[in-house]
Amino acid sequence: MVTKITWQKAGGITEPGRYMYTFGWLTVTAEDLAIWKEFPDATFTLVELPADDAGEFHADEFHLGAFELPHAASFYGNA
Repeated sequence: MVTKITWQKAGGITEPGRYMYTFGWLTVTAEDLAIWKEFPDATFTLVELPADDAGEFHADEFHLGAFELPHAASFYGNA
């Protein structure tokens, strides 16, 4: 199952960092925030972090992956 998150669902965060949510920890970068500032309706895919070099799996640790922008029609009010 692919899980996605919007800026609104993320609480409209304004600073890069690591945040606790009901699904686990989410790390948001300055680059992620720059996309959300320019496109507040963008939807990011949540990506679970893989095991580290020691083979330890970090359950419930996520970062933002690919994002989708709303359809162009919505920018002009033509839903």
